[in-house]
Amino acid sequence: MARDLRPFFAPRSIAVVGAGDRPTSSGGAILHNLRVSGYAGTILPINPKGGTLFDLPVAPSLSALPAAADLVVVVIRPDAIPDVVREAARTGHKNLLILPGGFAEAGEPGRARDAEVRAIAAAHGITIAGPNCAGIIHLPTANRFAATFLRDMPRGAKHGETAIGFVSQSGAIAEEVIAASHRMALPVATLVSVGNAMHLGVEDYLDHLGRDPAIGAVMLYVEAIEDPARFRSIARTVAATKPVVVLFGGRTAAGARAAAAHTGAVANTDQEIDEFLAECGIVRVESLRRLLLAAKGFGRFPQGFGKRMLLLSNSGGPGVVCADRTATEGLELPALPPEMADRLRALFPAEASVANPLDLLADAREDRFGPTLEQAFAARDHFDAVLMIHVVPFMVDAGPVVTALARIAATAPLPVLHSMMGTISGKAEWFAQMEAAGVPMFDDVEAMAECASLVARYPALRERAQKTNAGPLRFKARTA
Repeated sequence: MARDLRPFFAPRSIAVVGAGDRPTSSGGAILHNLRVSGYAGTILPINPKGGTLFDLPVAPSLSALPAAADLVVVVIRPDAIPDVVREAARTGHKNLLILPGGFAEAGEPGRARDAEVRAIAAAHGITIAGPNCAGIIHLPTANRFAATFLRDMPRGAKHGETAIGFVSQSGAIAEEVIAASHRMALPVATLVSVGNAMHLGVEDYLDHLGRDPAIGAVMLYVEAIEDPARFRSIARTVAATKPVVVLFGGRTAAGARAAAAHTGAVANTDQEIDEFLAECGIVRVESLRRLLLAAKGFGRFPQGFGKRMLLLSNSGGPGVVCADRTATEGLELPALPPEMADRLRALFPAEASVANPLDLLADAREDRFGPTLEQAFAARDHFDAVLMIHVVPFMVDAGPVVTALARIAATAPLPVLHSMMGTISGKAEWFAQMEAAGVPMFDDVEAMAECASLVARYPALRERAQKTNAGPLRFKARTA
């Protein structure tokens, strides 16, 4: 049965059991991050010592609150948590986010504690997220919220970008995604650390984010699936309208052993994982690097695009490397239409290569780059996207080139991805200028091609997800 997850993503009031003032404590980090995220609801610190924290009055217990909070965040020692859950039950608190570990993953005492908390929750209709998790961050709407002890907020979506949601069975990978969102300009706006998934698993969060119109694509890091049939049903529903991308840990023998120790995953072969995810309509990636590239691509092109690329470069070698990568990634480089080729020959020096890839030559300036991109747009029926490579030689001022390309790309009728190579003195400024025009930027031509290929996989998978019939389920569920 689907649960109402709104209190976990847009709570109007939050009680923090174990609130503190030290930023190095979990309770202090939660209060700090609620403020940093811009949370505008009511914050209710709970600590037996009372007093004030962050200029907020502190209640000694949940029982002292005048009304139940939408969400209770619990950050106290594990052995005291069952008593807090009992108190929550007595006082009408229905939604708990428990961050500490010490439950099913912690031997016999932990398993007994897990069973005790489950029994209390079942008797009183309480929903528990976690335990043993890093929390939840949700930034794409006015109800900004972050109950986490992770060190930073994700970058979020800027104007013209599609907000990305990320759900992870690893808190450390969630933290790396946050760091990468700033490093790579990824529009990650929502982040969930699943933890032990006492009540809320990956499929529950996927279902919620799939229904959230503020989220345009969902990225997952998964090692184990408890209910493959339910996961498949939800994933197909979400993938029918928005991209779902999964990095599935444990696809090798060594990785499977590590995943079994981490999340209780059972071994599925790489082929079984591949077939299961394809039937779910999911774009599968094999590395964290490619998961991040997918986030970058779908953050701009959430409905995907086709496989026909026009490769436009001002340097032969990078064009060759990129062409190789497009081929190995399953992309196509169709021939130029004759009328486009004729117009470009009149524009280019005789030694330039008028083909696909196009080679504008190293000395190409805005008077060559700009009209070439305009000709690509004029031939939009022949191509699905444009991959541009701009090497910056010492004798050319790249600033006017970037300005011209950004101006033209801002109203592009085709998706455009752009890579700048070499020693780039104005890299940060130029990358920001192009990103503001709606162009994902890369400093690696192969990464650009990989990103394009991941985005190009989605239309076929979306079509598969929209079909009503699913095949027999061969994927094995988690048993521990």
